[in-house]
Amino acid sequence: MRGADVPAKALDARALAALAANPGCRRRAILDGAGVDKAKLASALGAPSGFGQSQFALTRGNAFEAKVKADGGAELLRLAHTRLDPGAEPPEAAAVPDLTAQGPEGRTARTALALREATRAGGWTLLDHPMLALDVAGSLAFLEPDAVVVHPDGSWSVVEIKSFPMLDGSADPAKVGAAARQAAVYVLALEDVAARLDPAPRVRHRVLLVCPKDFSNLPAGSAVDVRKQRAVTARQLARLTRIEEIADALPEGTCFAPDRDAEELTAAVAAVPATYAPDCLSTCELAFHCRERARAAGAVTRLGRPLRAELGGLTTVEDVLAAARGELGDPDDPAVAALRRAAALRAEALQEARAREVAAVCR
Repeated sequence: MRGADVPAKALDARALAALAANPGCRRRAILDGAGVDKAKLASALGAPSGFGQSQFALTRGNAFEAKVKADGGAELLRLAHTRLDPGAEPPEAAAVPDLTAQGPEGRTARTALALREATRAGGWTLLDHPMLALDVAGSLAFLEPDAVVVHPDGSWSVVEIKSFPMLDGSADPAKVGAAARQAAVYVLALEDVAARLDPAPRVRHRVLLVCPKDFSNLPAGSAVDVRKQRAVTARQLARLTRIEEIADALPEGTCFAPDRDAEELTAAVAAVPATYAPDCLSTCELAFHCRERARAAGAVTRLGRPLRAELGGLTTVEDVLAAARGELGDPDDPAVAALRRAAALRAEALQEARAREVAAVCR
């Protein structure tokens, strides 16, 4: 589906969090499930996206992460002890197991083994870039958190390392929220691993967020409760239509290879229904293409999900205007009634304004 010689683009936690935030979008589900590189696809469609991190941000983030994990992760474990588990013994002699293995399946199995051994051993253990697996709509996604900490009591914590600053003990709420949604995906994947152990270790729902302190490169930590994000993500992922069902509904021979001509790619993408919303601009590489199509179709989703929910069965701008004029819709429908009331108030206001203008001219 992505092309015979095109390598698959692996799903990551950021993509899964975005997918969970818009579970009704079959287009994203099938493209992510098939491993299609949406950035290359968007460019081939003539709607390249500016979505993603700059090379400078990636380099800065990697340098900061290396600093945090230096000396066997001593500073990271100190922050985990201080922010997540101050009642435990200090992490003076922590284990850092080797997680090297062949392929994602091998790394996933090695991570599960290391977690089991660390839980039984007690003490502090730091897993640097472990590999986890999560079933998403019938397709297995391999995820790589920055780190996982095993506490002396055998519980597990996710660590998220970000390069945005923490100023005076707090960071940008939008960026913290995005990090929390990403960490919630890792928590779900860890819970799958824990469920296979007897007894099942506790996966903590407070994750450690590590960011640069103020304008320095010194690490600062904060505990973030992701219970809400975990519950929402689990519910939304459960709602996703299975990839096989979406694929079965596509025309035979549908292919999203970026080397196809633009007309063929446009037809292939159009064969999969999308659920566009303005939020997609910050989470999906195909957002510009989908926005153009939503505008052309007059879809109200381009105005935002809250408005779309208020309008009920009125799915296009044309339908909304017709309902406001009294040409369409059930008068007992609250949305239709509200639109007609708004149209009547607008007409009344315009009439009064014209009357004032006429009176002013007559003087």
